[in-house]
Amino acid sequence: MTAVSAIDLTTYKQIVILTGAGISVASGLPTYRGAGGLWDEVDVANHATAAAIAADPVPVWGFFGEIRRQIAAALPNAGHIAIVQAEARLRKDQKLTVLTQNVDGLHSLAGSTNVVELHGTLRRNRCTRCDYEASEDLASSPVDCPRCPACSALLRPAVVLFDEPLPVDAEWSAKKALRCCDLFVAIGTSGSVSPASNFVRAAEYAGARTVYVNLELMKPHNPAFREILLGRGEEILPRLFASS
Repeated sequence: MTAVSAIDLTTYKQIVILTGAGISVASGLPTYRGAGGLWDEVDVANHATAAAIAADPVPVWGFFGEIRRQIAAALPNAGHIAIVQAEARLRKDQKLTVLTQNVDGLHSLAGSTNVVELHGTLRRNRCTRCDYEASEDLASSPVDCPRCPACSALLRPAVVLFDEPLPVDAEWSAKKALRCCDLFVAIGTSGSVSPASNFVRAAEYAGARTVYVNLELMKPHNPAFREILLGRGEEILPRLFASS
């Protein structure tokens, strides 16, 4: 494990930051895995799978409705803001890409301008039949599953469920960012969800410096991460991305 010291971002051209649910805990949002995680409290097969949506979107809508109400009350924390501030200091020949597994939209709300939402977002809905998609007001999201204004089919949250592929544009953007990455930092992720769990290997292959930030060690450890910083993202990131 490595002591926390500021990274000199001026020496990197293509910075990729991968975030998981852990970065949003300080904003009052739960994680999905581990003790007390959402997947320990719900029947995943009936509430968060492609088969569940195909069989009946109503329970899926109800499950994510409660999470939406939590997100509506959440604000970006110091971890999100540290990433925004790091991006703001970059030169024109530098780029910072946030690849997030989170569906809360807090990176964009904080001000990050290049965010790839790998698992979609709860801030939008899409139709279960046609191509209709629209933003959702989280604070007033209906309890009952609404119907599409275009075709009358039931709507669903625009998130990636278990057994569904990543959005094509998100997967392409992630691969493009990792191809020439020279600094890769993963924050608040268990490292167990594919394909994001393999991103560090792609970054290592590109020759990037690789850093893992989390409350706990990854189990099993991924040797592609050369530096490990244990602690809360909202405490470590302001120090890690501190201006020189």
